[in-house]
Amino acid sequence: MDISWIPGDQDVIVAAITGVAIIGGVAASLFAKTRNRRDLDHYGTPTKPPGGFATGEDTPADADGEASPSVTSLDASLETPTRGGDLPEDPDSRFARLRSRLGGGLGVSLLSVFSRGKLDANAWDELEETLLLADVGPAATDEILATLKSRLTREPDVEPRRALHDALLKIVDPSLDRSLALGTPGAGDTTTAIVVGVNGVGKTTTVGKIARVLVAEHYSVVLGAADTFRAAAADQLETWGARVGVSVVRSHKEGADPASVAYEAADKARSDGTDVLLVDTAGRLQNKAGLMDELGKIVRVVSKVRPPSEVLLVLDATTGQNGLSQARIFGEVAALTGIILTKMDGTAKGGIVIAVQRELGVPVKFLGLGEGVDDLAPFDPQQFVDGLLGD
Repeated sequence: MDISWIPGDQDVIVAAITGVAIIGGVAASLFAKTRNRRDLDHYGTPTKPPGGFATGEDTPADADGEASPSVTSLDASLETPTRGGDLPEDPDSRFARLRSRLGGGLGVSLLSVFSRGKLDANAWDELEETLLLADVGPAATDEILATLKSRLTREPDVEPRRALHDALLKIVDPSLDRSLALGTPGAGDTTTAIVVGVNGVGKTTTVGKIARVLVAEHYSVVLGAADTFRAAAADQLETWGARVGVSVVRSHKEGADPASVAYEAADKARSDGTDVLLVDTAGRLQNKAGLMDELGKIVRVVSKVRPPSEVLLVLDATTGQNGLSQARIFGEVAALTGIILTKMDGTAKGGIVIAVQRELGVPVKFLGLGEGVDDLAPFDPQQFVDGLLGD
């Protein structure tokens, strides 16, 4: 009988080592697949883009008749996270949670004035100075003081602090419409919001946070990365898109025509039946005519698909009255519909809300009150005044 097939001692050892290697490889592969699936479960399972990736398709001529450069459309769509810890916070509860961050300088200064019990000439002077230092602005300060004096004359028994609270609330104007005109989720009628502002105010982050709010309210969203002069801006917007589960349209060529990106994003949003398009824009050298022309061009090009229903100006609240200069310049380029004030939890003095509304005749719609993903809150006049005065 042929027994040559029976392995010797060395053959057994080789076979054993080979078997262990094979088993180890299979185990490693299974572990990797399990880990990848766990990671996808955290963010949602990627879905295949309806039209795949756009690879250099020519866009129609821009508003000035010049052919736009090709734009790469990155579809980073992910299912909305379903785990409790990943769901965005209810927007209505955010301001209540964050309003304590508004207190500080103004509230403390006013408390020292009103703690004297009687408002003499010195107290009125100090109150005026306090309001001016809080960036309320000269015209608004005069109006508040006139309203306060008239109220105290008519009602001698009213508490001065309460009278000031009511005067501030009146000038902040709770009657203004502070909602976003972005249609109804699922209606298939795309609306557009263009977000403008200088670099450094938190504009791109704000766009991402607005997208998160809209996703929480069941809107479908596309982000347009039209700040093509900072590669980091498009990368940052892609990160936000992946985080909240929405598509991002960008160019991978630094310095590409921003209007082309905006048009490509608008066209994609319309063809996909997306509810809302949010367009991030460049903000360098806001006092230069070139940038202003560029923003005007973006508005014109997007309007070829559909005129924007919102043009939101993001201002750094810590810049105080300097922010008003920025607001005036941007207001000359586009018909602003709302203001978003960021960094209200820092050294901002709060009065800028009153000043910018009076200057532009445009309501403050959101406040940024921190670095967290849910620290952008719809503006609530009553809670704002309460927080400002430390009530």
